[in-house]
Amino acid sequence: MNDMTQPDAHQIVHPQLSTESFSNPTSLDEDEEEELTEVPIVPTDLDTSSQTVRVTRPVPPIDFVLQRPLTTEKELLDIAFRPAALNTRVTCRIHRCRDGLDKLYPQYHLFIEHLETGEIHHVMTARKKRKSNTSYYTITGIYRENQSVPEGYVELGKVRSNFLGTTFVIYSHGKSPLKREIATKKDLPIREELGAVLYDPNILGFKGPRKMTILMHTLTRDGKRPEYRPAKESEMLLSKYRDGGARDLLVLHNKSPQWNEETQSFVLNFNGRVTQASVKNFQIVHDNDLDYIVMQFGRVERDSFTMDYKYPMCLLQAFSIALTSFDAKLACE
Repeated sequence: MNDMTQPDAHQIVHPQLSTESFSNPTSLDEDEEEELTEVPIVPTDLDTSSQTVRVTRPVPPIDFVLQRPLTTEKELLDIAFRPAALNTRVTCRIHRCRDGLDKLYPQYHLFIEHLETGEIHHVMTARKKRKSNTSYYTITGIYRENQSVPEGYVELGKVRSNFLGTTFVIYSHGKSPLKREIATKKDLPIREELGAVLYDPNILGFKGPRKMTILMHTLTRDGKRPEYRPAKESEMLLSKYRDGGARDLLVLHNKSPQWNEETQSFVLNFNGRVTQASVKNFQIVHDNDLDYIVMQFGRVERDSFTMDYKYPMCLLQAFSIALTSFDAKLACE
């Protein structure tokens, strides 16, 4: 059984940081995977000391409700980049489309979901880019001013991996400071770095739950997400984390599933939001509070998934992290 407590960020060794390559493609079938089973987990680390401790039970989070489809670009950008409000859960659904020519390059449609009514609103679409040396997703936002005009599209960001599919970087739409951009991007600002996701290589070759590390920049004291646009490689998240400069970073991990003897499988409790076993399923937590689920993602049908997130994540970050789970991991599985 995996230990629920993760080591400190600077003690984690990620070989892919020093050997990452962005030169070769990855083309494994996404459904060749070791399955997980969802069952509740009973806490076993109860305090049995005689000391009396006053416990304040957390207030259940309020589910965010999108009252109507987005009608302006400003509304779209606001919901894409603003962190979720405190004590609020944003519930989403992702549908994967991979029919015909889209088998190897699927599209992913993200909807904000109202659990009580079942109403959904299409907010973002991600596309896996063709003719790319590595896994590369572009994310666009969708809004409609009124029913009489076509939908408007806004380029929001992209997610790009290394060759092995073990390291992903999340950017906003913009130009790279490290290369000469094409003419259409010359007038754009330097891209904003929104996060990075690392998957631990499975050096033993055993199939089992993945181990994820998520890197983000910390928010300001008033809960806002500052824009961070590094101009050189040494200022980027992966470089700072590799060099031990994680003090000003927010480092999250996926919650370790526990081995269940009865089902002979690794298990997590998604409280009904995930109904099918998959190695793609995960929950994101901070080491200081394993009960506060910052984000969770998992399968409900073959090509349908749920995604929920809370403070301090924003929608674009959560969607991007979910996209990394779809990718085959050559060194992890």
